[in-house]
Amino acid sequence: MLSIIIVNYNVKYFLAQCLYSVQKAIEELDAEVIVIDNNSTDESVAWLQPKFPWVIFVTNQQNTGYAKANNQGWRMAKGEYVLFLNPDTILSEETFSRSLQVLKEQPRTGAVGVRMIDGRGRFLPESKRGFPTAAASFYKLSGLIQLFPHSKTMAQYYLGHLPEKENNEIDVLSGAYMMVRKKILERTNGFDETFFMYGEDVDLSYRIQQEGYTNYYLASCTIIHFKGESTRKDIKYVRLFYNAMNIFVKKHYGQSLWFVILLQIAIGFRGVLSSIAKLFSSGKQPATGNKTIHTLIAGTIEEIKRAETILLRDSRVKRNTQPAESMSEIPSLISAYRINEIIFCAGAITYHAIINVIQQLPQHIAFKFFAARGETIVGSGTASNNDKAVTI
Repeated sequence: MLSIIIVNYNVKYFLAQCLYSVQKAIEELDAEVIVIDNNSTDESVAWLQPKFPWVIFVTNQQNTGYAKANNQGWRMAKGEYVLFLNPDTILSEETFSRSLQVLKEQPRTGAVGVRMIDGRGRFLPESKRGFPTAAASFYKLSGLIQLFPHSKTMAQYYLGHLPEKENNEIDVLSGAYMMVRKKILERTNGFDETFFMYGEDVDLSYRIQQEGYTNYYLASCTIIHFKGESTRKDIKYVRLFYNAMNIFVKKHYGQSLWFVILLQIAIGFRGVLSSIAKLFSSGKQPATGNKTIHTLIAGTIEEIKRAETILLRDSRVKRNTQPAESMSEIPSLISAYRINEIIFCAGAITYHAIINVIQQLPQHIAFKFFAARGETIVGSGTASNNDKAVTI
């Protein structure tokens, strides 16, 4: 049995789209889905529960944090395998079955992760990572990793020398999609609740290896992780990352003055680069006026009409819409109508087909999802992590 654990905090619309794709992926599996709501203020459970009666909802009276909520979930799970899944993800129908196949056929594999792309089809390098040694952390924080993205030395944090589309044993899996044998969670006690933000998955990946198992990157499966596209890599993010890596190093490698000094230098270097970038961008004038969005809606005639009805609720922008009843029409329609937004009606069209086509289309396009029984349209196209900002 597979137990799927999802921690929610004020992202009910993203979570709804995620659950629609999860429902398709578990159709032929023995599975349970547990949503731990961390005291959301948007009435998430009240809105979601009637729509997904097959989901087990647990409502916390306070925000316990990511690590603690996930631990709460897997400890009540019945499955032999446990998947930690972020609520802002969209999955192909075969994602779970292929991940389970790896664990069942490879007894030395303790956990499985998959290839992730953001809401514009761009590969997310956190899909596969190495451990945050002093050198790896320095190259990441300083920005040198961006200059040498495929270097075995400079890009060791993201294992840049390993092809993104090649299955491999790796060090660190992402907590956005991490399928683990439950017996390993019982031995390791799951996530370390000391970590506030970032680092929980790094720490658990390390302890999985300590138990004698490997972590496997299943590149042949691709999912969408929407919020990966809008994570702000500013100085605040750098400091949060530094704090998480410092906890990890102290815990597993012992106190290292060299590590602290090196990372402080990297933070200072990144801060200087950020200041320079702001200086050069300060003279740019923001766009004014109401921009027209050229929207393509892909699906059946009935689905397209329902999506258009929902679009009318959004009075913030002006849209010109074009229908696409066949996926093969999309490339030519993009050119003909200057399309900058596509809404996929995930009913007649499979999630597998949608994810495949997204990776083949121009990356300036914002992609959104409208599930067959859904009431909202959610997806990319915003610089904010606020769920409401990308919901129609």
